[in-house]
Amino acid sequence: MTAQKGKDLLLKIDNGGGFVTIGGFRTTAIRLNAASVDITHSLSPGWRELLADGGVKTAQLSGNGVFLSDAAAEILRASFFAGTLLPWQIILPGFGTLDGAFLITALEFGGDYKAEAKFSMTAQSAGPLSFTTL
Repeated sequence: MTAQKGKDLLLKIDNGGGFVTIGGFRTTAIRLNAASVDITHSLSPGWRELLADGGVKTAQLSGNGVFLSDAAAEILRASFFAGTLLPWQIILPGFGTLDGAFLITALEFGGDYKAEAKFSMTAQSAGPLSFTTL
């Protein structure tokens, strides 16, 4: 994968009418995790042994920035307060697309008296993700 623009990493959420880009992010990130299951035993050759595909996989989305529209703010706010799982689509430039259900687990608003109001959010995966290469 060659160098890509960070601004092209997009977080999209399905509001019931199709995927909408949550605009105004200044930073975005996706963290993929796979827990390991240790199956080391007394006859192991002196190295830890792990069970292939044995652990739980998780993904976490995070981002912060400024809202560009009331609609984007409303989608995140409504999803957070209702505790609903919504389909998300993550565009990874030069790599592919991840799709799956996520739950918004943190939503934060703040701002300096001499600067713009900002927000940050975190969402956790709530099921399997699919990956499509570009």
